[in-house]
Amino acid sequence: MKFTCTRNDFNNGIAIALKAIPGKTTMPILECVVIEAADNSIKLTTNDMQLGIETKIPAQVDKDGVILVNAKMIADIVRRLPDEQVNFEVDENNNILLFCGKSKFNIPGLSSEEFPKLPQIEIEKTISLSQFTLKEMIRQTIFSISDNESNRILTGELFEVQGDEFKIASLDLVRVSIRKIQLKESYDHIKVVIPGKALNEISKILTGDTGNKPDEEQVSISFSKNHVLFEFNETLVISRLIEGKFYNIDQMLKNNYETKVKVNKQEFFGCIDRATLLLREAEKKPVILDIKDNEIKLEMNTKIGSMDEEVNASKEGKDLRIAFNPKYIVDVLKVIDDEDVYLYLFNSNAPCFIKNSEESYIYLILPINMN
Repeated sequence: MKFTCTRNDFNNGIAIALKAIPGKTTMPILECVVIEAADNSIKLTTNDMQLGIETKIPAQVDKDGVILVNAKMIADIVRRLPDEQVNFEVDENNNILLFCGKSKFNIPGLSSEEFPKLPQIEIEKTISLSQFTLKEMIRQTIFSISDNESNRILTGELFEVQGDEFKIASLDLVRVSIRKIQLKESYDHIKVVIPGKALNEISKILTGDTGNKPDEEQVSISFSKNHVLFEFNETLVISRLIEGKFYNIDQMLKNNYETKVKVNKQEFFGCIDRATLLLREAEKKPVILDIKDNEIKLEMNTKIGSMDEEVNASKEGKDLRIAFNPKYIVDVLKVIDDEDVYLYLFNSNAPCFIKNSEESYIYLILPINMN
């Protein structure tokens, strides 16, 4: 096996492949990356048995071959190499010889025969959208998945397609996040739950470019009975689905409210963010919103001290005094790009909805009992 490629291409490819390397495992082979040279490209494959990644980089291949090597070790080496051509060779004893500039490494490789191959899935349905859009939808919902493995369905996100509407949703029993877009085409009904860990890693690989989206900046999402497959650029990511029935979110989305508030997002965010300065790490004190005609008064009382601040707002309906975990409001405001946000409230014990008029995003936050 022998090939030559740029240090930058090799480094980028390894960085993508690393995202399917487990943090802890009893199977050392899963800490490795398969490096395969053929057809003037290098294919890098990793697999932690739940998430698998295959990505390709361009190279001049002088001799086809395949080798297995510890992923973090080869990644650390390549990252620190000078920005020159990398020459990669494997001898008959699976020893890897790596040359770059004046640097030379000789490291042991392994046969790839025992490495678990990525599953071959029977694709049932496929949708397509821009990488930028998918990256944004994940960013705007991933923060409200649960980290409690005892209720595994909540550690993932719902992906649902109805005709030309694509919805991603997550919840952790105290808040709900929903993001919806219109697709360019209509599709048969799809409803699956994808692990949050997989979506976190995928969002790091997806491009964040905006503007006109050429074909190479699209992402194709294919579904089978037990897996989901993401394909974009020269990368393939495959993840197992989470089995089980997701919560009926539509049942939670009631439209009745008695108070509607419009407030500048940045001003509102600034007030709540400053209030959290008085919170100790383990302290769970609410921020109290006292909503009146032209303002929201925010109050926070903790062991460190107290603060109150007003922010201008316009209100329809009755006055209301309600309390929330400030972190939950901050999480939502961080991912909304609108200049103004709208809060819909019923009473001090009912959920607050933050949504736009098109309902392309909906966030539900449960209040905290002020007593």
